[in-house]
Amino acid sequence: MLVALLPGDGIGPEVIAEAVRVLDAAGVSDLSYETAPVGGAAYKAEGHPLPEATLALARRADALLFGAVGDPDCDRLERRLRPEQAILGLRAALGLFANLRPAKLFPELADASALRPEVASAIDMVIVRELNGDVYFGEKGMRTTPGGLRQGYDVMSYDESEVARIARVGFETARARRGKLTSVDKANVLETSQLWRDVVTEIAAEYPDVALSHLYVDNAAMQLVRNPGQFDVIVTGNLFGDILSDQASMCAGSIGMLPSAALDGAGKGLYEPIHGSAPDIAGQAKANPLATILSAAMMLRYSLGKPDDADRIEAAVAAALAAGARSPDLGGSMTTTEMGDAVIRALR
Repeated sequence: MLVALLPGDGIGPEVIAEAVRVLDAAGVSDLSYETAPVGGAAYKAEGHPLPEATLALARRADALLFGAVGDPDCDRLERRLRPEQAILGLRAALGLFANLRPAKLFPELADASALRPEVASAIDMVIVRELNGDVYFGEKGMRTTPGGLRQGYDVMSYDESEVARIARVGFETARARRGKLTSVDKANVLETSQLWRDVVTEIAAEYPDVALSHLYVDNAAMQLVRNPGQFDVIVTGNLFGDILSDQASMCAGSIGMLPSAALDGAGKGLYEPIHGSAPDIAGQAKANPLATILSAAMMLRYSLGKPDDADRIEAAVAAALAAGARSPDLGGSMTTTEMGDAVIRALR
C-alpha cells in the first residue's frame, strides 16, 4: 500500500518524520512511501503550491499523510499561488468531502486544557466537517462598489446533495459511537443554513436510532466551553467546522494533539494534524508530533484496513503521556524527536 508523504511547510517536515518513525517502529506491514513537495515549499521549488507530479502521486496513493502548509514569504502572492491552495486543491481533486476531527481529552492533560479539569475531562467527541463547499469554494473576488469603494465577497452555498452526503457521514459516525448527533448551522440568519437544517432533518428519518439536535453556531461555541461533555458527534459546514474544531482542540489541551481525516466516498483519505505550519517554531525542534502520529493511526484505521495497528499506536501515545512525555505546548521541554522516542518506547 502506497502512502504519499506531503510534508509541506514550517513544522510539517518535522512532524511527518516522527509519524513515519512510529509507523516503522510499529512494524506496520505492506507500507511503502513516496514524498512530494506541497504548499510554499512546492511554490519555491516548482512555481506552484500543488505541482502536477504531486497531484499525480496523490491520485495513485492509497492514502496521504500531510504535514502543513503556510509560509509568510508567500503571503503576498496572488491567491491561486498561495500555499493554502494546495490543500484546497487536493480536497477538490480527490473528492475529499468529509473531515473527521476527533477531540478527546487524555486524562494526563487535564491541566493543559483551557477549561476546568472537571469540565474538560468529559470531552470525547468527533466533529464532522464538510470540506468541499461553503465560502471556501464559492464564488469569490474583489470588486468596486458604485460609490468607488473596494469590496471583497465570498459566496456561501450548498446544494441539497452536498448536505445529504455529509449528513449521512455524521449519522453513521454517531451510530458507531453513542448515538447522538448535533447539527450546527445559522438557520436564523442564513438561507444556506436553512437548507442545511431542512436536509439534515430529512436524512434523520433514515437513522431512527440516532438522536438528532440542532444548534446555532454561536450557541455551539458557548456550549463547547460550558459543557463539552454533552457532545458526541457534531456535523457542520466548512466554515463553522473549521472554527469549532480549533476551539475544541484548546478545550482538549492543545492544538498539537488533534488529528484529522479527510475522506472521499470510498474511504481514501488525507490525514493531517490540525495545527498548521507554525512558522514561529519551525526548525526549533519544539513541535508536538502527537497529532500527526495520531493522524497516521487514523490512516491505518480508515483507509488502510489496519485497525489493530491503529489501536497499538493510539495506546502508545496514551502510555507516553502517562509516563510524563511533554512537549513545550503541553508544559514540558521535550523536543519533537524526544516525543517520537517516547511513543516508540511505549510501542516496544
